[in-house]
Amino acid sequence: MAPMTTTSRAHSFNAAAAAYAANRPSYPPALLDAVEELAGRPLAGARVADVGAGTGIATALLHERGARIVAVEPGDGMTEQFRRTLPGVPVVRGDGNNLPLADASADFVTYAQAWHWTDPARSVPEAMRVLRPGGALALWWNVADRDVGWVADQTSRIRRFFGHADIALGAHGTAGRTRDAGDLDFAGRTVPWTREVPLDTHLANLASHSVFLVAGDETTGKFIDEERAALTEVFPQGVVREAYVVELCVAVR
Repeated sequence: MAPMTTTSRAHSFNAAAAAYAANRPSYPPALLDAVEELAGRPLAGARVADVGAGTGIATALLHERGARIVAVEPGDGMTEQFRRTLPGVPVVRGDGNNLPLADASADFVTYAQAWHWTDPARSVPEAMRVLRPGGALALWWNVADRDVGWVADQTSRIRRFFGHADIALGAHGTAGRTRDAGDLDFAGRTVPWTREVPLDTHLANLASHSVFLVAGDETTGKFIDEERAALTEVFPQGVVREAYVVELCVAVR
């Protein structure tokens, strides 16, 4: 198994961008409602910098809300997939630690599943530099809802397989993700939601997470085969009801 360094995990998505785009979950409309409520301003017409945009899953929703978006993405593979998915939305190369954007140029700076890859000592000042006065930094993550029995069981299997207590998907809470964000005053919200997908889609979604990508094909294949057997007992019709809680935190400049 390859070493699971933060850098190797962060870069692992580029080789799996197509699978990421095809199988990862999106977000419920109620999430963007909550973003607007906590920010105290609408997304429609707002200038939004979506950082760590990946393949554009969140960017697409922001665009549909009428936001004027520039996406920021560091990875070659993810950027290529983004351009195929959202050819009409501008994307620039860069990351949250050194944003390639002008001072006071955005009403929102958003991070979907991406803030934890940044160094807050650098990404917080960068977000504040790019935001206009009254602008909002919004961070969110889809986290598997471990109050659901089968999700808790899967989490335990992932932890046992990799031998780390914190390796399970979405293991870190919102407080941990924002504790190093300086003096920012974050308001939080949780948004539960579900989606129903074929078992193969669920397993492909699972395999698109960095812990599996870094582990390599043989190790990941072994886990996925075992997980297929376990989930077939829970979902004999072959349709998995995935359960999530979106963890959202918003700070207004």
